Amino acid sequence: MNRDSSRFWVALAALALVAPAAAQQYPAKLVRVVTGSTPGGGADVTARQIVPRLAELLKVQMIVDNRPGVAGMIANEFVSKAAPDGYTLLVQPGSFMMVSAVLNSKGTWDPTKSLVPVSQVGYYGFVLAVHPSVPAKSVKEFISVARAKPEAINFVSTGVGSNFHLAGALFQLRAKVKLWHVPYKGSPPAIVDLVAGRAEATFMQVPSLLPHFKAGKLRALGVTGPRRNPLLPDVAPISDTLPGYELTGTEWIMAPAGTPREILARLNAAVAVVFEQPDMKELWAGKGVEFIPGTPEFFAEKFRKDYEKTAAMIREAGVKPEF
Repeated sequence: MNRDSSRFWVALAALALVAPAAAQQYPAKLVRVVTGSTPGGGADVTARQIVPRLAELLKVQMIVDNRPGVAGMIANEFVSKAAPDGYTLLVQPGSFMMVSAVLNSKGTWDPTKSLVPVSQVGYYGFVLAVHPSVPAKSVKEFISVARAKPEAINFVSTGVGSNFHLAGALFQLRAKVKLWHVPYKGSPPAIVDLVAGRAEATFMQVPSLLPHFKAGKLRALGVTGPRRNPLLPDVAPISDTLPGYELTGTEWIMAPAGTPREILARLNAAVAVVFEQPDMKELWAGKGVEFIPGTPEFFAEKFRKDYEKTAAMIREAGVKPEF
């Protein structure tokens, strides 16, 4: 974001914090911020980095409420049933809302109808990594190896329907290869087995694997986003080899559907101010995560398109639920 746009968003945020008449009394009591992650999980860490700064800015008490289970659906449904008054919010990765909604056996929960975005707070790609025993030093070579021995190469993920699984499923579709998917309950055990050579490949977030790349214990072949990751500047996007391949992760702050626009705007503006703080910029850059500002209306449209794209990809890949 350039200097002019940065100043624009700071000015807009400052104005929105005081301007809307309907939101002048908000917030007047404790705000509950729910996540579908366990303590220390991805969304929990994100919430605990944002919430204290947001609370200080809004001059209100805010707490993080962990409600893990059913791939985020417990937290999703809890927030969607809460009063639409801005006092119950959700911090959740896009996959926990979009993928879970598509794969949920009940099939009755639609995140675009039950929730509304306050702001997207994270945008990031993943990296295709292999153990050094895999005879491939590029995406092109990896495809050749995989085609030569269908399903001989396994890739690990953090579970069926996770972003890491979907990245692998999409890769197989676009590259016309067959890999063997091995789901784990969390990234730590998956990484341990990958580094030990008991697994061969993965699609995962860059910071988790960066120390192993530097130590030569793993090899980075390509990133799943549309451009190079600043943490891996020498690693090209997979799309350079497979045109049209792209899979990125997102993190969101959501509110129950029906929350007044004025309250959404006040929260959205406050989030923009939080992300203008130098320590937050540094923190997100260190994780290889981007914050891209926008209005609640912009994010509502983006969320809808992301959901439709995700649903289509899951259907195309034939991913089946495990819950």
